[in-house]
Amino acid sequence: MAIAISWLFLLYFVILFAERVQSLVRLVKDPEKKFLPGGFDSHVNSVSVLSLISSIVLLAFFNGNFWASLFDSSAVVNYSMLTITAGVILVSGMVHTHYTIAPVQFASYGSLIVAMALMTIVNVKTSGLAFRSWYSLAYVTLFSMAIPVMYESHIEKAKLFHAIEAFASIALVAFFTVMLRMIFLGQGANLLLWPAFIIALVGDAIVLAMRWKEEVNSFVLIFLIATVVAFIAGLILFAFI
Repeated sequence: MAIAISWLFLLYFVILFAERVQSLVRLVKDPEKKFLPGGFDSHVNSVSVLSLISSIVLLAFFNGNFWASLFDSSAVVNYSMLTITAGVILVSGMVHTHYTIAPVQFASYGSLIVAMALMTIVNVKTSGLAFRSWYSLAYVTLFSMAIPVMYESHIEKAKLFHAIEAFASIALVAFFTVMLRMIFLGQGANLLLWPAFIIALVGDAIVLAMRWKEEVNSFVLIFLIATVVAFIAGLILFAFI
């Protein structure tokens, strides 16, 4: 199980990294586009590069046992640092650059979700809190899908919108990373965190409302509603189970 989890993390890192790099390389090679043209594109391109470089540094110098764990089940992985690294590279996936290939990104996220499921199996065997652990995993999955990707807008208050969008996206990635870390530290029996929920509800609502007339982000809307329902239902269920 430990080796399988490590390989799933590796798939997540490799697939997402490759997709982000191909986007940036194709952008640089496009004679009709500039890498730092100013405004929105400069921001998302810079954030993507910074995220990728930071994740490489973390993987190379702060996750030594992770590489050994790919072949040795006795290697003790620092899941705290590994999940933080996963969150750092996720930031690059939450900014929409030119030549983004969304299905490839979802393949990488799928690998991470499967790793979370395998760790939940391990946690349930240890804690015995099956319902709470699996419900929390389902909630975190819905929550992660409600994180808004930064898209360029041309509304009247576009600069304000981009600032709010950036804050909501980074804040929710940070909260997702906290919950991801809790799962891998064996603390995933109750991930209905009020601060994360409030930021998701308020941040997503503002982002959706400001861009409503320009374009409705149906994906975020659907998963925000699902997250709200799962959170409220979870509070009720956890009170009795």
